[in-house]
Amino acid sequence: MEINADFSSRVVVHSDQLEWQASPMKGVDRRMLDRIGGEVARATTIVRYAPGSKLSAHTHTGGEEFIVLDSVFQDEHGDFPAGTYVRNPPTSQHTPGSKPGCTIFVKLWQFDMDDRNQFRKTMADELATPVNGVATATLHKDARETVTYSHLDPGAQMASGAAGGIEVLIIGGSLTSGGDLLSKNDWLRLPEGETLSATAGPDGAKLWMKSGHLPFAQPPEV
Repeated sequence: MEINADFSSRVVVHSDQLEWQASPMKGVDRRMLDRIGGEVARATTIVRYAPGSKLSAHTHTGGEEFIVLDSVFQDEHGDFPAGTYVRNPPTSQHTPGSKPGCTIFVKLWQFDMDDRNQFRKTMADELATPVNGVATATLHKDARETVTYSHLDPGAQMASGAAGGIEVLIIGGSLTSGGDLLSKNDWLRLPEGETLSATAGPDGAKLWMKSGHLPFAQPPEV
């Protein structure tokens, strides 16, 4: 399966307009943003857990990172409320689920295979002092990528010419970029060489961003 697999093209997905698709596990549904592969895939996905649902215990052979978008995600390592960013590197294991039900944004098979840095962060707690109406937290940085979380005041502007492509998920509020209005749960991916230029809407914006990673995009090792 290939969805938005041309990493040389600009992509905008208004994810709330997509139909939910059932996963192999009852009560767990997906909205696929990009994907290369079948059930084992290099994938970027919004996943919804119905109350009381869970996945089987599994190992993240290619690593997993996710953001809890609402409610509380749970596994044997603890409870992860909305606003939590988690990195589970290759070889990590867990049994994910949610008693109250929740929604997460998750990326699979996009790690350095030698990465063993496992952690969780409350994104808002990491924010630095605002500069020109923009407060940013660096959540993760290595030789392959930089991952950040930002709060933009109403009308604040943000720009990035980071090498290696840029990917943005709107977590709250709205912003305009390249003529597109992006609201909560909308997803933007810019190819290598394209600059991000964005302006926050009247309620400001909260966004997660990754850059530098697209040159490393490849199918999972199966």
